[in-house]
Amino acid sequence: MNANHLRPHTKPTVLFVDMNSFFASCEQQDDPRLRHKPVAVCVYTGPRGCVIAPSIEAKKRGVRTGMRLDDARQRCPDLIAIETSPDRYRQYHIRIIDVLKRFSADVLPKSIDEAVVDLTRHQLTYKSMDEVARRIKAAIRTDVGDYLQCSIGIAPNVFLAKLASNQQKPDGLTTISPDNIDAVLARLTLTDLPGIGERMATRLRKGGIQTPLDLRYASPDRLKVVCQSIIGWHWHLRLNFGGEVDLATQAYKNMQAIRSVSAEQRQSVEVLEMILRTLCLTLERRMVHRHLFCQRLQAWVRYWNDQRYEDELAFSVPMQDGIELFQTICQRMVRYAQQHRRGPLLNGDVRQIGVGVSDFVAANDVQYTLFEDHSRKDKLRQTLYAINERLGGKHLIRATELREGEGLKDLIGFGSIKDLHDIEWDDL
Repeated sequence: MNANHLRPHTKPTVLFVDMNSFFASCEQQDDPRLRHKPVAVCVYTGPRGCVIAPSIEAKKRGVRTGMRLDDARQRCPDLIAIETSPDRYRQYHIRIIDVLKRFSADVLPKSIDEAVVDLTRHQLTYKSMDEVARRIKAAIRTDVGDYLQCSIGIAPNVFLAKLASNQQKPDGLTTISPDNIDAVLARLTLTDLPGIGERMATRLRKGGIQTPLDLRYASPDRLKVVCQSIIGWHWHLRLNFGGEVDLATQAYKNMQAIRSVSAEQRQSVEVLEMILRTLCLTLERRMVHRHLFCQRLQAWVRYWNDQRYEDELAFSVPMQDGIELFQTICQRMVRYAQQHRRGPLLNGDVRQIGVGVSDFVAANDVQYTLFEDHSRKDKLRQTLYAINERLGGKHLIRATELREGEGLKDLIGFGSIKDLHDIEWDDL
């Protein structure tokens, strides 16, 4: 499960489990009063807030992810808006993964609401993959939550299993095999394929590939030319059962935390700074969990007018502290704005904020200076995380994480799953 296998494989033995409307369903599971009602999970529930996860009922009323909350309420006047609860979703995620591991040791979480269950090594145990999928659905309902539904795709590789899981929602069960793949692809457009956005679709169309079937039957050499990289070869393998290319794992080379900014959030410099600080603390948490320090920091801001700010620097002393990363970024932003005679870089035009760290050093290899005792501070940070992990939740925080007497809101839901498992993976 931990490596790609470039061997032809045509038996549908890979299951892709996709939890339906996961965030909203978790809220409805915990609060029965919300069941069978249109619910929208939002980071902020003000009129300019943004829907990040509508419930199944809300989707049926036309509410979509990314929709402004006031626009969503025009379509669905009785919509119930709820602030996001990342810890709740993570705990449900862990319980779901525990259920999946009963069926196979080869379970790979792909995100907070998706996981791969590879049954290739269990074909003698399980004669019917459809039956396994139905048992998984029943086990999640019985042992995790009776209001939680999932769509499961079954196929010979991860990509096709994910594609199959998208074909019937909610509570779907679809198999893709050599017998029906052409019929499935014939119903789809290029952008219906996971991993193909408008930019890649445009490139493919310019190369004469107009449909998913064109993509399947294009030669590997042609795909390499059109895609301008080895990605073309990967598409050939995925669609022609040539082997597995989506299970590669590797050690961390870099870590990134990225946040898209809603219309409501960009109106407040304080909120933008809070988002930046939370991203830095997210990277701190990952480094503490992995016992790593970084020697290089990247920060970027993207704006609605297609302008961008990018910065990168190397540290002479390895860093792990998220607040220090945040302060360093802010200081350099101020200096840049002054040098270029610009206003504040965190302003009402911000579309996305991102922070990255790289060039890692193992914690045991960090050399401390004689003039500043980082060692005590680093041990305190590690102790804080260990206590919070043992107690569950965020019981202890540093004073520097406080904002107006309250702890910083955890804005990271999907991206935090790497912290819950002792694995890394390449996103599909």
